[in-house]
Amino acid sequence: MSDKKGNKNKQEKLETMRHSASHVMAQAVLKLFPDAKLGIGPAIENGFYYDFDLPRPLKEEDLPKIEAEMKKIIKADLPFEQKFMSREETEEYFKKSGQNYKADLLKDIPDKKISFYVTGSDDFMDMCRGPHLERTGQIGAVKLDRIAGAYWRGDENKPMLQRIYALAFENQKELDDFVELQEKLKAVDHRILGKQMDLFSFHEESPGNAFWHPRGLAIINRLIEYWREVHYAKGYVEVRTPVLMTKEVWKRSGHLDNYAEKIYLAKTFDSDDYNYAVKPMNCNGGMLIYNTRQHSYKELPLRVGEIGVVNRYESSGETHGLLRVREFTQDDAHIFCTPEQTKSELKEVIHLCLDFYKTFGLEVHHIELSTRPEKSIGSDEVWETAEKIMKEVLKEEGIVSKINEGDGAFYGPKFDFHLADSMGRTWQCGTIQLDFAQPENFNLEYTDESGEKQRPIMIHRVVYGSIERFLGILIENYGGVFPLWLAPEQVRVIPISDKHEKYSHEAKQRLEKNGISVTVDSRSETMQSRIRNAEIEKIPYVLVVGDKEEENGTVSVRPHGKKDTGMVDLDEFITSIKKEIETKENGGK
Repeated sequence: MSDKKGNKNKQEKLETMRHSASHVMAQAVLKLFPDAKLGIGPAIENGFYYDFDLPRPLKEEDLPKIEAEMKKIIKADLPFEQKFMSREETEEYFKKSGQNYKADLLKDIPDKKISFYVTGSDDFMDMCRGPHLERTGQIGAVKLDRIAGAYWRGDENKPMLQRIYALAFENQKELDDFVELQEKLKAVDHRILGKQMDLFSFHEESPGNAFWHPRGLAIINRLIEYWREVHYAKGYVEVRTPVLMTKEVWKRSGHLDNYAEKIYLAKTFDSDDYNYAVKPMNCNGGMLIYNTRQHSYKELPLRVGEIGVVNRYESSGETHGLLRVREFTQDDAHIFCTPEQTKSELKEVIHLCLDFYKTFGLEVHHIELSTRPEKSIGSDEVWETAEKIMKEVLKEEGIVSKINEGDGAFYGPKFDFHLADSMGRTWQCGTIQLDFAQPENFNLEYTDESGEKQRPIMIHRVVYGSIERFLGILIENYGGVFPLWLAPEQVRVIPISDKHEKYSHEAKQRLEKNGISVTVDSRSETMQSRIRNAEIEKIPYVLVVGDKEEENGTVSVRPHGKKDTGMVDLDEFITSIKKEIETKENGGK
C-alpha cells in the first residue's frame, strides 16, 4: 500500500471516529437538556461540532458536564447500529419528538427509506447516512473546545443555534500535542498581536473587513514596494481597473454562472435593477484594457500587473481576522502570450514565486496541481491541453507536486503554492492559472508573423494572493517581530531625561534622512517603562541616549529581545542597519 493510500485510509477512519463522537455529544446534550433540538454534527479538521437549539445559553462551565456524560457513553462501549424508517415514519418521529431542524433537513433527502444510527438503544438515534464505528468504546481522545453561534444552514435570516466545537484524535498523546501547539499559537495570534502593535482593527460598521492603522499600512506599503521592485525588473507593467463594473461583464466571463454566491451586486438609486457588480477579481478589467488596441506577436509575452482591491462575500462564520476578509488586495498579474511561450512563462512565474517566498523565510511545503472542477467552462479538448501543459512543466522542472482533483478555477487548471511557517502550519498563497477560455469569451487577439489573427493564451497569477492574508501569516510566522526592512517602526530613540531630548531629535532627523522609520519616546514615564513598551510593540532597535552618548555622538543600542549591546557611533549604526534593510534579512523569530 502506498503512503498516499495509507494516509487517505487513516484520514477516513479518523473522520468516521469524529463523526461517531458527534453523535455521542448529541446524546450527552439530550441527557442534560431533554428539550434540546438537534441541528447537524459533522466531522471537521481536528475534531467535530454539533449545533443545538437549547432552552438557555450555554456557559463555559457546561462543557465539563457534557464531556463527563460523553465519557460515560464512551466507557459503556455501546454499539452503533444502522436502522431504516420510511419517509412517513420519519416525518411522524420528528413531529412527535419536536425535532423541527431534522424535519427541515429531511426535505432535501430524496430517499424513500431514511437511514438512522442508534447508539446503544432506541433512547438515542440520529438521522445519518454514516458510516460510524462499531462501538462507542472505539472513540479515541475527545475534548470539548469552545461554544459559538451559528445560523441554521448558514442563513442569517434563520435562527441562531449554539454550536459546540470539540477536538478528537486517535489517542491522548495526539490530542495533548495538538492542545500544546494551540497554546503556542495563541501567543502569536495575528489578531492579538495586531491590536498590541496598533496595526489594524475590526469594526461592526464593516463586518469582516480590516481598518488599517498607520503602522499596519506602513507594512502593507512595504510589501507592495517590494512587489513592484521585483516585477518591474521582470518586465511587468502595471494597470488599475475600476472596482465597479456592469453586471454584463461578469456574465460574459462566466462568473455570474459559476461564482455568483461570492459577488456583490449594486444598483443606482434611480433603478430597480442591480446592473452593476463589485469586482471579485481583477482579470476582466485587464482583458478590457488589452482590447483597447491591436497587438502584435512581437509584444508578447505581455505581463500586466495590478494591485487591485476586490470584494467577495464570505458568511460571518467564514471570516477570520486577516486570514479571511471580504475586501482584500490581490497582487494580480495577467500574462498574454503565444502557445509557444506558455511553458516558459509558467516556469518563469514558478521561479519568481519560489524566490519571492525565500525573502520572507517561508518554505514552499508543496505545490498542488488543481484540475477541472465540476462547474467549468471550455471544451474537454481545451482542458486536456491545459492540464497536459501544466503536468509537463512540473516534470521538466523536476517539481514533485500533489494533484488536487476538481479544484481548479472554473476557466482553467492551476498551480497552488502551499507555504510552511515557523509553527509547522501550511498556508495556500500563490496561484498560477492557465486560461484558454477567457481570451475566447472576450475575443482577445494578436497578429502573428503572417499577419493572421490569433488567440493569445492567458496566465492569471498572484504571489502574495491576498496581501492582507499574507500579512496575517507573516505576523504569526514572525510572532510580530518583523525583519527590519518590513517593520513599521524600525528604530525608537529614548532620551534618559528631558535634557537629552534635543539630541534625540537630532538623531531622529539623521536616521530619517537615510530613509529609516523612527520615533522619539520622551514621555514622562521611567526609562525602563519606555523600553518595556518598545519591547511589547516589537520595535527592532531601541536607542538610549544620555550624557555620554550626546557628548560622543553615539547611541546605546538595544536590539529587540536582547540586552544593551553598548555604545555605537550613530553614523556606524545608520550604515549597519541600512545594509540590513537593503539586503532584506529575514530576521524575525
